Amino acid sequence: MSTLTQTELAELAGSVLTPNYKPAPIVFERGNGVWLYDANGKRYLDFAAGIAVCALGHGHPALTKAIGEQAQNLLHVSNLYLNKPAIELAQRLTQISFADRVYFSNSGAESNEAALKLARRYLQVVRDQPNRSEFISTTKSFHGRTWAAISATGQPKYHKGFGPLVPGFKHVPYNDLDAMAAAVGPNTCAILVEPIQGEGGVVVPDEGYLLGLRKLCDEEGILLIFDEVQTGVARTGNWFAYQHSGVSPDIITLAKGLGGGVPIGAMMCSEAVAHGFQPGVHASTYGGNPLVCSAAMAVLKTIEADGLLSNSSQMGDYLAAGLQELVDQFDGLLTVRGRGLMRGIGVDPERVDRAAIVSSARDSGLLLTTAGTDALRLVPPLIVGPSHIDEAIKVLRQVIGEVC
Repeated sequence: MSTLTQTELAELAGSVLTPNYKPAPIVFERGNGVWLYDANGKRYLDFAAGIAVCALGHGHPALTKAIGEQAQNLLHVSNLYLNKPAIELAQRLTQISFADRVYFSNSGAESNEAALKLARRYLQVVRDQPNRSEFISTTKSFHGRTWAAISATGQPKYHKGFGPLVPGFKHVPYNDLDAMAAAVGPNTCAILVEPIQGEGGVVVPDEGYLLGLRKLCDEEGILLIFDEVQTGVARTGNWFAYQHSGVSPDIITLAKGLGGGVPIGAMMCSEAVAHGFQPGVHASTYGGNPLVCSAAMAVLKTIEADGLLSNSSQMGDYLAAGLQELVDQFDGLLTVRGRGLMRGIGVDPERVDRAAIVSSARDSGLLLTTAGTDALRLVPPLIVGPSHIDEAIKVLRQVIGEVC
């Protein structure tokens, strides 16, 4: 066991890790439920949840049991063979969604890469339309850090220093059907959007936006891809955010909450579109390994058994009400955004120092994040209760009063 202090560990991290992150100087050692504990024993109320990853919180017995038992039996065999946890997880995912087929990856970016490759190959090979190579996504979107994923991402700050980007991507304003329709052309392959923008600022589109995209894709003979890496797996009060709209995509991508903290992603699609993939055209060495699939299955079972879909909806409304009180109380706080337990406070960035709020809240034992250029984001574990939300609102009220 390390004898280094938390400060010494943070200094060591700064000398041995690549400098692509700017972490807070905190070293977490353990967690329990909605709480995290650092190397000094200080307790934090976790309303970041690993950026919407830790759906069951920390140390959940069902998840740790599934991981431990599977680790003793079988960790990895590759996709040269089958394994039972992957088959059962794929079956369950198709039961709770529109999808007929599932491809497993290790992250959201990989899931989106798989979706883009599948869409292009389906149009070009299965449908014999080799000109269909272009994608349309939206400004302020986020789809991951791999090359095609950042090319799809509509935020220039993620592009800087990585040009030239992958060609074939257009970006139009989010929540603007006319702009999307105008961008579609004879070479368009698919539209890629988030049902709720996460990194763009927890932005919920107008009612009818997703339906309009569906109609547009059907009229033009192109595919509709929903990136549900952040919104999926009960985060918004349904299994998937698209289910609030009554609209089904052709392809959906998942990660984050699916594994509850272990690295797993999924790309799910209809039966017809799945035939864009054939043996050898795409693969992942670790994708769908028994360990992560067992963990993901435990997450899905626990969400269902413990009523966490309804908890996400009810506690999301409770959290939104508390955030609205803050908006009503403080100048510079403008709106409450989001759905379920994916919530944000829209602020005036000229008047509100979001970074200072996040830092001061952390010092006061509350973890939250920023999103986009004008939002504070709260995405607590799905197990969160009223008392936890009350505590978070109490800390935020004090912090915002001091900072603003």
